[in-house]
Amino acid sequence: MTTVSNTEPRRLAANGPTVFPLALGCMGMSDFYGPADENESIATIQAALDAGVNLLDTGDYYGAGHNEMLIGRAIRDRRDQALVSVKFGALRAPDRNWIGIDTRPAAVKNFLGYTLKRLGVDHVDIYRPGRLDPNVPIEETVGAIADMVKAGYVRHVGLSEVGAETIRRAHAVHPIADLQIEYSLVSRGPEAKIFPVLAELGIGVTAYGVLSRGLLSGSQPTGKGDSRAFFPRFSGDNRASNQRLVETLRTLARDRGATATQLAVAWVLAKNERIVPLIGARRRPQLEESLGALEISLSPEELARIEAAIPPSAVAGARYGEEAMRALDSER
Repeated sequence: MTTVSNTEPRRLAANGPTVFPLALGCMGMSDFYGPADENESIATIQAALDAGVNLLDTGDYYGAGHNEMLIGRAIRDRRDQALVSVKFGALRAPDRNWIGIDTRPAAVKNFLGYTLKRLGVDHVDIYRPGRLDPNVPIEETVGAIADMVKAGYVRHVGLSEVGAETIRRAHAVHPIADLQIEYSLVSRGPEAKIFPVLAELGIGVTAYGVLSRGLLSGSQPTGKGDSRAFFPRFSGDNRASNQRLVETLRTLARDRGATATQLAVAWVLAKNERIVPLIGARRRPQLEESLGALEISLSPEELARIEAAIPPSAVAGARYGEEAMRALDSER
């Protein structure tokens, strides 16, 4: 293994866009982590663009469209600096509960029409189903997005949390730019079966959860509206057990003159030049800290030492609850 550069732009796929080594995940600005300050969120997005970050990730179901409208305001005069990646398909009731997924061809086009309006743009740069719809063949969903590519409303097709077989089937219909999937020091499942297929097909990765939703940085659920309170890794005895991993990471980071956040992000950056970590910063100081990871170059020996100190088998609890894990195509 050779050392991977943290500073060079990364091309997600042969047909995919060239992006800054880090991307900004905007979900937390509208949903799942409790209240957020809209003005600070917009300022954070714009600070990311100022720093060279050009890929913004969202979902049309984040805050029932609020996140798309927020991004639309942030990039209104800066569209040429931003690539916008959008997930679609998840269905949510007025009380924000999940009620299913719909990726039928007609639904694809319907969701996209609303997305373009909320963002205030004439095209989406990467469009992807947020999860696999068990009732719709992936070929039909990707075929519908491919129609939108031909019509000029979408530039690239992406996937999210799907397994190797689904990736192959989708890629046979239309070239896939990237797979969005959770990947971190303590969530390394994709390495076994999924990453080899992506390498074979020349498909990139946008990795979310690189801090395991703040677990590796020592962050804890903040109260009402913070969905992490229901995740196994943040609950009961698991929470106390996982705190030991956080302390280990902090010690390793101090040896490098870095924070735990920076070392965790640097580890993902160093694993493969086709992986782009999604940083879920909601405030400018968080963004600045994560950008500091670009200054940390890890040798193969250092990677091995970090992985030995924090093996994925040491984390207590799954990344989602039991029902959600069963529904993930990527976990089959």
